[in-house]
Formats: sequence, C-alpha cells, structure tokens
Amino acid sequence: MSLTLDLMGKSKSRDDGPRAGLKAALSRQPVVAAVDLGAHKVACFVMKASGVDAEARTLTAAGVGYVASRGVKGGAIVSAEEAADAIAMAVERAETIAGERVEGVTIATSGGKLASLRVKARVGLGPRPISDQDLMRANAAALAQTKHVDRRAIHLLPISWSVDDQGKVRDPRGMVGRSLGLELLVVTISENAFQTLIHCVERAHLDFEGVVAAPYVSALAALEDDERELGCICIDMGGGSTSVAVFQQGALVHIDSLPVGGSHVTADIARGISTTTTGAERIKTLHGSAIASANEDREMIEAPPRGDDPGAGPVVAPRSLLKGIIAPRVEETLELLRDRLKASGAPIDPDAGIVLIGGASQLAGIREVAVRVFDRPVRLGRPMRAPHLADAASGPAFCAAAGALQRAAFGPREIATSRSLAGLKPLPGSGDGQSPVFIRIRDWLRENL
Repeated sequence: MSLTLDLMGKSKSRDDGPRAGLKAALSRQPVVAAVDLGAHKVACFVMKASGVDAEARTLTAAGVGYVASRGVKGGAIVSAEEAADAIAMAVERAETIAGERVEGVTIATSGGKLASLRVKARVGLGPRPISDQDLMRANAAALAQTKHVDRRAIHLLPISWSVDDQGKVRDPRGMVGRSLGLELLVVTISENAFQTLIHCVERAHLDFEGVVAAPYVSALAALEDDERELGCICIDMGGGSTSVAVFQQGALVHIDSLPVGGSHVTADIARGISTTTTGAERIKTLHGSAIASANEDREMIEAPPRGDDPGAGPVVAPRSLLKGIIAPRVEETLELLRDRLKASGAPIDPDAGIVLIGGASQLAGIREVAVRVFDRPVRLGRPMRAPHLADAASGPAFCAAAGALQRAAFGPREIATSRSLAGLKPLPGSGDGQSPVFIRIRDWLRENL
C-alpha cells in the first residue's frame, strides 16, 4: 500500500488533502465510520458525503450508536471477544439509524500507552524555489531519527517549518533559501495494543481503517480555532484513562495518557462505602462532587449493599464522605497530569487555557479542581462541529467519535493517512534511515515526481 502524502500535493489547495481522503474512503463504502472504544461505552458515528457542510465546516452524523463497553479496563483491552462484540453492537445500531451498511471503521482510543515525540530535521537546498521534493526529503530525514521499539506510528504531524533563520513558516513551497527545517510530531501506540485492535475489528466482521488518538480527535471536535492557535491544553477524562492533547500555534505539539479515569473514582466509592460497583456509579452520578457543598454533613445518601442477603438494608452514609472519596482521586489524577506535562518539555504557552472533555468531566466540581491544580482558566467542552447531534450523543463523552469524522472531513492534513500507517511495520530501533516509512517516501518520489 503506497504512502499517501496529502501535505505535498502539487495542485491541492490547503483543504484538498482531507477532502481527498474523505472521497477515497467514501469510494470504498457509502459512509465513513468512526468507533470510540472506551472503558464505559463504545460509540459509533457514521457520516455520508451529504453530511459535510464545507462552507460552515460542520458535519451531520447519519447514524449514531452506542452501547456499554465490555472487554476494556483501564484503557486497555482485557477481552478481545467482548470488545469485538461491543464494537459490532455499536456499529449495528448506527447502521440501523443511517440506513447504510458499514464495511470498515477507524478506531479512536486513549489506550495502548499513547505517547508522542518531537523530532527536528534540516536539509540543504539548491538555488531554486523550495519544491515538494524538498519537503519530502525533510520529512524522511525527520522520520529517520525516530527510535521506537515495539511501537506503531499512528499520526505524523508537522509542527512547523523554517527556511534558513526564518521560523514559523506555514507553507515553505516557493520560498528560496539555503536550508529547510522541519519539526515533526510522531504519535505512537504500543504495537501489541495496535494488533489487538485489528483483531477486535476483524472479529466484529469489519474492515480495519486505522487508529487515531482519542485526545487528538476529541480536541478537534471541542476546541475553537482561536484556542488551537493561541495555545490550549485539552484534557480528555474518560472512564479508564485520562489523556491530554496540547496545541500551540494551531499545531498539535504533545500527547500523553494516564491509565486512570472515572472508573477508578467509582471503584474508590464502592470500597469506601461498601457498596456495589453499579451502586457506586449511580450515587457518583446523582450525588457526587469534587468540591464541598452546603449541608453535606447532614445530607445522607443510600446505596445498595454488597451480596445477596435479602434482609440487608441499604448502606447509608453522609454526602461529605462521598466528597472525601472523590476529591483526592480527582486532585491526584490532575496533579499527576500537570507534573507529566512539566516534565515533557512540551511548548505550552503560559496563557494557554484548559478545556475538559470526556464522560468523567461531567462530575460536579471538576472544573473548580482543575482551576486550582493548573492555575489556568478552564472550561468544559463538547462537540462543536456537529450541531445536529441528539442531546444524548452531544455531550463531552462523544467528542472522540465526532472528532474522528471531523478529521476525515476537514483535516488538519497529515503526512500519512491512518489507513496507510496501518499497513506499515513498527518504527525500527536502528534509526538507519531505511525504515518502511523512508522506503515508501522514496518510492512515492520515484513514482510521482
């Protein structure tokens, strides 16, 4: 399978790359489908070509289906059979609403130990304007520096270009200089997790179209253009993991993920007041808060007891106990994420705000805790480019599925498509310049330039 380099098309406008990818996907099946594989739910969004409004940059989902997640725990697949069944059920429900058959899906995930690496490269130029071939050489030089053992690249995203000493160049083609520089973000996932996802999709009798990082596509759905341009930290608080995507000057510059999420808060509640997991989830939703409230010492909550003793009464506890369980876990998670961001060296603007998304972000008091931990302005996000979603599927928990469709329709453009990356071998540890990516770039040059 040849490597598609939408960024380098000679006659393409800035928005042609994603649209071309969308058309290619629609040529294989009547809809484009994305599945968000989470620890609490599995959601499938499908989109027809008629659902894309290029002028308003919005999209309409032709079908939405979601089911309770199975086989996923802590951001990792623990039962391929159960995960495959959940994927198949979610897709089937979306197919019924859309009235179209789904052949293949793209998977959005926060699992697989998501990580990112920024690499820089510089190549010499001749006495002529910069061409597509020069950009290709810079990309190949950057990718040759990657040293990932047992990892799979799922996104190759240019952060910035430079010509000689001039930085922050958006499109260097046509410029003249002595050298061309590139900073590239490589987002990777565990190879074992990647292969497990392929197995689950195929077990659900679907074609595997590739993997996208859930925090990245969720941010595409939830962030304003100004937020991405001025700098923003998008935190996706899911059931099994908490992940982050950092944007600076319109580009994604960092991704990270922690295997801690809303299900861990639920487990803490179940242990703390001796109730069932189902009961703990219910009282967390109805009464849970990460900050103190008035009269919480006098307010009592009830939860079902563990076991099947018919004579056992409900567990009764003050609401203050619930807050005392939830707040430490939420604070610990956000503090750990804050410290990892500092240690990463990611270029985060001092004035960058924070947007919280994901199902766990709906817990009362989360925003206030995030403001205290990060000392930055914080807002709650939801899908912004899909205004026609039903209320049940328009909340922050559905940003990943909506964002995966938005990426297919509007970009931003990447060096390689998810489908082409799915056909590559893991990035090598040798860094000798002869990686599968390098070979495909070389072949593309020979065939097209």
